[in-house]
Amino acid sequence: MTREYWRWPESRWTAPNKEWQGAKIITAGVDVGSVSTQSVILVDGELYAYSSMRTGSNSPDSAQNAMKWALEGTGLTMDKIQYTVGTGYGRVNVPFANRAITEIACHSRGANFMYGPTVKTILDMGGQDCKAIHCDEKGKVSAFLMNDKCAAGTGRGMEVFADLLSVPIEDIGKLSFEIEEEPSPVSNTCVIFAKTEATGLLKQGWSKEKVIAAYCSAMAHRVVELLQRIGMEKEFAVTGGIAKNIGVVKRIEKEIGVTALIPKLDTQIAGALGGALFAKALVEKEQRG
Repeated sequence: MTREYWRWPESRWTAPNKEWQGAKIITAGVDVGSVSTQSVILVDGELYAYSSMRTGSNSPDSAQNAMKWALEGTGLTMDKIQYTVGTGYGRVNVPFANRAITEIACHSRGANFMYGPTVKTILDMGGQDCKAIHCDEKGKVSAFLMNDKCAAGTGRGMEVFADLLSVPIEDIGKLSFEIEEEPSPVSNTCVIFAKTEATGLLKQGWSKEKVIAAYCSAMAHRVVELLQRIGMEKEFAVTGGIAKNIGVVKRIEKEIGVTALIPKLDTQIAGALGGALFAKALVEKEQRG
């Protein structure tokens, strides 16, 4: 079987020693992204379970599979979940969602839960695009900017490099620092041309580590331009899969002179978490009448 270097490990988690029986409010959020899908379940506003898996060719199936996996072994069933919010690239295709909310709003709300009310600038580095978000102390979006739909500077772009260089995607960040000196960033922003450029550099005798460093540097610089346009504040956090790539994150930090807040939870669940939090607020609103 051919190794899929681009694929992030899938994961699921259930809170130890936490019961859903007797809970007043059980809500869920499902984030169907272009690359991965997450499902998050909250019990009375506290994180109870989540799953993160690869998005398949069918968004409704991806949503169903992620939810099924998150529920696995808990005894909790779909009919006990009072409200579900769909978000992400495929948010309108979550068949069991009560409502769809944009990933910008959900990532902001999720980041507020993950990092605390001090976070004001959020960088969501997803599979298809990249967003710089400003929010208030409650996680409400006040402004945002988005990069174009080109895959460079996104998770998909990094996947292409992982496959090209036969390096597991989770190792790319660490390997990007195993160099004697920092190379110049690759010049092309289009991932197709960057791939061609990288192949040329390998033929010139560059090591894999040096090529990875050059691409991480280019990716970081492109993201920093987005952050500078929206205006940086010191309390800064990163969400999405690329937040797990220290090769990009550390270079962003160095260029902007700000250290990102350390996440307490898996950065990939931020969108689904925000969706579940919105769902809780909507249930509470209904209960108040």
